[in-house]
Amino acid sequence: MGMTDESRWRLIVVGGHTRSIGKTQLVCDIISAFPRAGWVAGKITQYGHGVCAQNGENCDCAPDEHICAINWEKRGDTGTDSARFLAAGAWRSFWLRTKQGFLAEGLPLLRESLHRTIAESQSASADADRAAPPVIVESNSLLQFVKPSLYFVVVDPAKDDFKESARAALDRADAIVLRGGPLEPERTEPAWIRLPAKLLREKPSVVQREGEALPQPLHVLVQRALEGPGSVRI
Repeated sequence: MGMTDESRWRLIVVGGHTRSIGKTQLVCDIISAFPRAGWVAGKITQYGHGVCAQNGENCDCAPDEHICAINWEKRGDTGTDSARFLAAGAWRSFWLRTKQGFLAEGLPLLRESLHRTIAESQSASADADRAAPPVIVESNSLLQFVKPSLYFVVVDPAKDDFKESARAALDRADAIVLRGGPLEPERTEPAWIRLPAKLLREKPSVVQREGEALPQPLHVLVQRALEGPGSVRI
């Protein structure tokens, strides 16, 4: 049975409140913890004015010329985030770039590319009935359009930058992954971390410092998602 646009996926999304807090590393840790899963991993980036979706670098093309583009990583040693996913053990790795505010237009491209990549693999292996592989994506904005199987939010209490979109997404998180130390609402912290006590009580949180293995509570959640059926439409 071939895959269609109605295919259901097991989808894990990793987000965070700012840059350089270890979102990519968490994706790699999850991939490495389940090396036989056959992950399709990816990163979604929304770019601003003057940045071309074709190559991610400044260019002189008109702002509307390139709305979105997807590239599949071929090597694990190029230093890009998508290469890191391959190096961690992903079966395939992509980078989807869309113009700021145009992720909705990029999703059909992602869906088509996922189906084509998996169809090619099924054809090569003569296993057309093989279930779709799990997908793990580094993105905050994807939550506007899908309800993933799991959503993890990476938070670094030492960093003040906290996007409103990330704050709004916190109540959808299945777990909060803390870089540094546990959240302590009674302490005097940056304004963004004064989150509702109810949220902190209800959301599981784990501490994972740089270089540490995937925490066991996250391992359990991912294992359950992998053992369950696909439920997400992309």
